[in-house]
Amino acid sequence: MRVASPSVRASIAVLLAVLVSGLVAGCASGQTADGGTDAPAANEGRPAASTRVTFVPEQVTLPGGDSADVHSASTVDGELVVPEDVDHLGWWDGSASVGEAFGSTVIAGHVDSATGGVGYFARLLSIRKGERVTVRADEHRLTYRVVSVRSVSQDALATTSAAFDQKGEHRLVLITCTGTFRPGRGYDKNLVVIGEPLGLAR
Repeated sequence: MRVASPSVRASIAVLLAVLVSGLVAGCASGQTADGGTDAPAANEGRPAASTRVTFVPEQVTLPGGDSADVHSASTVDGELVVPEDVDHLGWWDGSASVGEAFGSTVIAGHVDSATGGVGYFARLLSIRKGERVTVRADEHRLTYRVVSVRSVSQDALATTSAAFDQKGEHRLVLITCTGTFRPGRGYDKNLVVIGEPLGLAR
C-alpha cells in the first residue's frame, strides 16, 4: 500500500520544555575566602535540563494488547511507502518523533494484501474513540487516547485531511486502507485515527 503524503517534507518546529528551579526563600551558604558568598543572587534563575523524552517509534500496541513492529518509511514520488510485510508498520520519517511538543507522529500500515493476508492495521477498523494506543521504543513509551476515527478518500488524504500536518500540538496519526476494493487499483479510502497524548513520554 502506498499512502499519499505532501511532496515536500514539512518543517517541524519543535520546542523543548524547560523546567525552572524553584525559588528558595531565606537560603544560607558558607562564605568564600574573600568574604563573598557561594549562593547566586536571588534574582538569578537557574534553568534545569529538559526532562522531555522523545523517541522514534519502534512498536505500537492497539486495544486488545496485540503489538506490531514499526520501521522508518520515506516518501517516494510524493507517496509514503510502508513495509510490504502486513504485520509491520511504517513511521513517516518526515513526521514528529513520539513525545515532541508539536507535530504529528504518522504511522501507516496495510489492512491486508493478496500475499500476506489480513494485516495488523485491520484492527483499526474496529477501534473506537476513547480507546488507548501505546507507542514504545526500548524502555520509553507514550500512551494516546483516540479522539477521532474517520475515513477519507485517498485523493484527499494529503490535501484536506491534515493527517500529515506538522503544526499544532503533538498527536498520533494512524493510517490504513478502507472502503471499497477496486481490482488493480486497491482501496478507494483511507482510515485516519488520531490520538492525543496522555501526559509526556517516559
